[in-house]
Amino acid sequence: MTYTKLVFELSSPGRVGYQLAETGITKTNQPSLDASLFRQEPASLPEVSELDIVRHYTKVSQKNIGIESGFYPLGSCTMKYNPKINDEMASLDGFKLIHPTQPLETIQPLLKIYYDMANMLNEVTGMGGTSLNTFAGAHGELVGLMIMKSYHEARGDHQRTKVVIPDSAHGTNPASAMMLGYETITIKSKNGMVDVDALKQVLNHQVAGIMLTNPNTVGLFEKDILTIAKLVHDVGGLLYYDGANLNPLLGLARPGDMGFDIMHMNLHKTFSTPHGGGGPGSGPVSVAKHLVPYLPKPVVVKDNNQYRFDYPSTSCGQVGGFYGNFLVVIRAYSYIRTVAQDLMNVGPNAVLNANYIQASLKDLYKLVADQPCMHEFVMNGLIDQTSGLKTLDIAKRCLDFGIHAPTIYFPLLFDQSIMVEPTEVESKETLDEFIKIFRQIAQEASTTPDVVKTAPHHTPVGRLDEVSAARTPVLHYQALTKIKEN
Repeated sequence: MTYTKLVFELSSPGRVGYQLAETGITKTNQPSLDASLFRQEPASLPEVSELDIVRHYTKVSQKNIGIESGFYPLGSCTMKYNPKINDEMASLDGFKLIHPTQPLETIQPLLKIYYDMANMLNEVTGMGGTSLNTFAGAHGELVGLMIMKSYHEARGDHQRTKVVIPDSAHGTNPASAMMLGYETITIKSKNGMVDVDALKQVLNHQVAGIMLTNPNTVGLFEKDILTIAKLVHDVGGLLYYDGANLNPLLGLARPGDMGFDIMHMNLHKTFSTPHGGGGPGSGPVSVAKHLVPYLPKPVVVKDNNQYRFDYPSTSCGQVGGFYGNFLVVIRAYSYIRTVAQDLMNVGPNAVLNANYIQASLKDLYKLVADQPCMHEFVMNGLIDQTSGLKTLDIAKRCLDFGIHAPTIYFPLLFDQSIMVEPTEVESKETLDEFIKIFRQIAQEASTTPDVVKTAPHHTPVGRLDEVSAARTPVLHYQALTKIKEN
């Protein structure tokens, strides 16, 4: 691949890309600044034409691997295709130009969307009430635990200071619990699932609840979920559902029916809105009927065909300046309304795709659980370890074939984890190509392992020294110039 010049290398002295018209307005009332705050020389900025800058960033964007340029089997993040109609709906002026402090009478249709969306999510999850006020999945976790704490404290049950978390949980689970002052108790997995006997040993009246997801992080359905729910409820605890893995259940099973009391969802994952780069996100929180009074305020209510905000005194509190990421909600609303009756096909197709890949690779890659998976499965490196190849080598080699690497080294239960999640949107032809590539990498491990160990070979840059990049990053052009000169 040809070298792409930095924008500084395209610079030519005196070249201007854009110039504001003269306004004729005289500068007045300039604040008095200390002389030490002024530059002694002009900033060293690139001088390029508009055409040059457009070409530059277009070339840079084409070097990225994304869901619209290739397969993206990125494990726990559910990187699936987002239909363009969802973006188009969120781009309508009536949505994108509103302001959160407008009078309620001017945004009645928008409040109706919030109200209807909450009810649709109640139906999908089997819950009694939903708040759309949270801004991301981890934020939803925190708010879910705030609800858990509010519920116990409202009953005068202040002894509940512990939260049980399986060792296969997402990393944000213990972090969220500790942020609220809970002590976390980790229980070991057994055959990739919650060890019910180990759970029994830690349950007592100090336990506020348990945080888990179903299917779990290994991609397995917790078949003992009803038993787990009864055990936790019997000691007065609550069940929290991490909605990161809701995708395979859509239309087939509901967390509320499994006994969960609280859950968050990721609209920016399961319900098809852009995800990545730190946002935007949305992490609605749904609860069973007896916990609805503790949802964060404000809540949208309907009175005589009019919609308004309510601020219940029992609420766990207000968790944002306003009411969540509205345009992300619009995208998810559009997705649900579009697929409608086909929603029941989302989960089964995701499960089918994951099982197809798993069955096609299990003779070469070590499965952590050789049984049917849900929407994702985990491999623990190659079966044949004679080459000494690591999971990182396999992931780097993927890039040479134009696909994004799966999630690696997660979950932390296994030394060489490779988590594959194809989602429901990918065709059999795409899956077959992925299987072919992974089988070729396994073959190369036996015949030409150095090809894999030194990958990637066909990307804009080769294998990076990631440790040095993290510890001594080059953050400006002048430093890079000095490095090149030396």
